[in-house]
Amino acid sequence: MICILLVAGHDTVLETQIKNDDTGLYSHLTGVPKALLPGTGGKKILDFWWETVNTRQLFTEVYLVTNADKYKHYERWATANDFPVENVINDGSTTLEDQLGAVADLQLAIRSRKLQDDIMVVAGDMLCADQNFDIAQVIRFFKSTPGQLVIYYELEESEKSSSRGIVEVCPDTHRVTRFLEKPQVGLTESRLASVVFYCIQKDKLSCLSDFLNLQSQAADKSFGRFWEWLVNEKQLDVFGMKLPTGFQLIGQVGLTDYTKWLTHYSTKQQDNPAKPIMYRSYARVGIMGNPSDGFNGKTIAMSISNFWAEVTLVESQTLVLVPHPLNDPTEFGSLQDLFCISRKEGYLGGLRLLQATCKKFYQFCSKQGIALTKQNFTLKYDTNIPRQVGLAGSSAIVSATLKCLMKFYNITDNDLPKPIRANFILNVESDELFITAGLQDRVVQVYEGLVYMDFSQKIMEEQGYGNYVSMDMKELPLFWLAYLSDPSDSGRIHSNIRQRWLSAEPLVVDAMKTFAELTDQARMALQNKDWNALARLMDQNFELRRTVYTDDCLGPGNLKMVQLARKFGSAVKLPGSGGAVVGLCLDNEQLVEMRQAFQEAGCVFCVIAPYNPSACTVGGQH
Repeated sequence: MICILLVAGHDTVLETQIKNDDTGLYSHLTGVPKALLPGTGGKKILDFWWETVNTRQLFTEVYLVTNADKYKHYERWATANDFPVENVINDGSTTLEDQLGAVADLQLAIRSRKLQDDIMVVAGDMLCADQNFDIAQVIRFFKSTPGQLVIYYELEESEKSSSRGIVEVCPDTHRVTRFLEKPQVGLTESRLASVVFYCIQKDKLSCLSDFLNLQSQAADKSFGRFWEWLVNEKQLDVFGMKLPTGFQLIGQVGLTDYTKWLTHYSTKQQDNPAKPIMYRSYARVGIMGNPSDGFNGKTIAMSISNFWAEVTLVESQTLVLVPHPLNDPTEFGSLQDLFCISRKEGYLGGLRLLQATCKKFYQFCSKQGIALTKQNFTLKYDTNIPRQVGLAGSSAIVSATLKCLMKFYNITDNDLPKPIRANFILNVESDELFITAGLQDRVVQVYEGLVYMDFSQKIMEEQGYGNYVSMDMKELPLFWLAYLSDPSDSGRIHSNIRQRWLSAEPLVVDAMKTFAELTDQARMALQNKDWNALARLMDQNFELRRTVYTDDCLGPGNLKMVQLARKFGSAVKLPGSGGAVVGLCLDNEQLVEMRQAFQEAGCVFCVIAPYNPSACTVGGQH
């Protein structure tokens, strides 16, 4: 692949204003070409791009196209920066009036050097907000697509779409469906701005000549017009890749805009990059309908603030995953100590969850056409969610890790919408770690609060995820939670139910439909604040589950907790896959007595504190 840096524009506005500036602050920049003006990080703007593309493993050659007026400046720059002087191309223009136009400059480089390879073309006078993006990732994505590639970013609030080339991109195929050069207000809702940063296949280089033959004015030979023609008229395959950073083409801007963006981007880089990013995700209890979330059913679940997983990310020189001292032990007091811990906790801690999330995150961004910055970090986690009692402890760690990664790499809700985020978390666990799970836990940990979820087959097939509705959490009754102090693996309780469901066994299929019906009734009870009806439905949920799974599968520990709760007149069911029970006791005196009875039976008991995201710090960041 060959890279061509374009710096041939004639910057009459900025150059004139620097020359006429009365403050004397910019007198040392008089006559300096715009690409050689100071950029971010203490470098000239062009220095950054040369450092970025100066990689023999990626590019066989790098060329620079400039004009006759500034040729000497770039020749000197090339000598000082180990850029091959013979690769500096002079387009012969000396003024704005006789300039060739950007597309013509690119064509000049291709013809004069007889280039017959894929081309990356970049404007060498672009300010970049983040100088750590991975250009190798751009090339890999380009080679994976059957067409041309344009780079875009999401406009900041202060930027107007009418001043930029705007792309409309299909979120599924990443194909650019429309390109609009400086569109009028209201013509498009897109806020995705294309920059002069493109990849063109060698067999499509002839399109440059075809386009130029249609243009008579240099002003019309811009890349904005070229891509409008190629996408909208020729309808060739052009794909988009997002860089989660900002760009500003110095171009024809004035001194005020140049200094404004330089200050803005420099300030962003100085905003304490080592400041830790910390997010929590919370345990959840299934209020109704589980375990039908894995069987096209419906459920209602609630996140609770009693138990949480917290992940901290801080920028570092290398990528480090820190083992948890309790959950990822590597030292033991004795062989007996190792035996006891392994028997109770199992062999797998949270470190694998961090690693799998990072791997899947990189894979997702690469596939979605999002180029990540070349930054490393250290990840560590903490959690107080009891293990192996079905309270979604694993997915909470994955969810919190994902929040940190999204914040660190500036990935927005548009890049990874909430419904897709829940699918992502499930895929980390099921695809990477082979954990048996359904979507319910991941949905409620993404949306947070009290959530109604419909996983009906038709909905799932049409949109790839369910319908999720956040519910009112005001004036909820007191739910309680109890769990075994020495649980078995919560994943075992799923038994052979999936195979029976896939085989269309009537008992299982009908039960999943009934779970969905109970969930709709529970939704009405919650909306009407009919707690007696909700309590009856919770009991029905458990009995239906007991019928399908059988007592042998549920296990004596779970059954013992259910029987104990019913002695005190409390509604009770399993909040997850097993090892814990959730209940609703409307008699406060009975609730106090029941707590004591559970504790005497060797169980841990607590009153649930619902986590309401609308009443807490936005996003769960601490």
